Amino acid sequence: MAAFSLADIRARIAKFPRIELIHLPTPLRKLDALTAELGGPDIYIKRDDLTGLAFGGNKSRKLEFILADILEKKADTVITWGSLQSNWCLQTAAAARKYGVNPILVLFKSYDIPAGFDGNMLLERILDADLRIREARKGKVVTVEETIGLLNEIADEERKKGRRPYVVPVGGSMVAGDMTRPLGAVSYMNAFAEMLEQTRALGFVPDAIIHATGSGGTQGGLLLGTVALTEGCRVVGISVSDEKEIFSGWVREIAEAADKTMGLGLTIGRDDIIVLDDYMKDGYGIVNKNVAEVIRLIFRTEGIVLDPVYTSKAMVGLIDLVRKGFFKKGERVVFFHTGGTPALFPNRDTLLEYLK
Repeated sequence: MAAFSLADIRARIAKFPRIELIHLPTPLRKLDALTAELGGPDIYIKRDDLTGLAFGGNKSRKLEFILADILEKKADTVITWGSLQSNWCLQTAAAARKYGVNPILVLFKSYDIPAGFDGNMLLERILDADLRIREARKGKVVTVEETIGLLNEIADEERKKGRRPYVVPVGGSMVAGDMTRPLGAVSYMNAFAEMLEQTRALGFVPDAIIHATGSGGTQGGLLLGTVALTEGCRVVGISVSDEKEIFSGWVREIAEAADKTMGLGLTIGRDDIIVLDDYMKDGYGIVNKNVAEVIRLIFRTEGIVLDPVYTSKAMVGLIDLVRKGFFKKGERVVFFHTGGTPALFPNRDTLLEYLK
């Protein structure tokens, strides 16, 4: 028996301040063509690329809670960071502008694509966000520890100008800067509850959830949702940047912080945290042949566009895991599409080269 009911979890989440940014619930549907081709589990997709804010994506769910916290603390400037084509940074800038908050984005060159205004960077420029480009380690997500000093310096500069800044960590995941609660994970526990209502309406509870994991907040929230609301549903995170040993620690930290914040008293076991690092290949943001081919496959068979940094690598992982028997015939697997399609365009040359 599940530890909590959907009503219990919904009531606890309703206590958190929240603003309206996106279209919910996002669609859930079966990928009939992919299911038939693989001949394994029934595969469903949760379309969080259709949240509706700035091309959509999972970060918009988080920002409904984080922007509410920013406004409650009367900040007039939000400062955050990500890669050059960061979905998080674009959605943060769009949400901030909608509510009259000035966005400052520190964009790290963690992979080799032109720094010109294309994809997410074009949209950020249209939003008139304050963009600050820095060099970074290739193929890795830039961590809180690496950046918090820089962001605090920027915040101090803004205070000297008479502004009220709010520093929020990449992806809205870790508790750091001015975000004192794991609001990103809370939003994805809510997303899990939303998805569970949809699958129950179709007559099943998923056997597994699979998604791309990059900063830990989405996986932490989904994981907490499975532990609270189901018996035996697995959350499989396909890492796009770091080794599973490192990433598992981040997921645990975030999930446990969310559990404490929500007062659930749940136990996150070592076996509950599944992070696979087999599909990172050359590292964060690096497009390879497998990525290009899976983008074409899903677009041609299902009419759905994946992005080249996150969801394509998760889909490569899903297909490989089905073929290896990790997911069994007859199981129900839900793939979370977390958005990011604007990053296709600055990667056009590499994608087309692989797809000749």
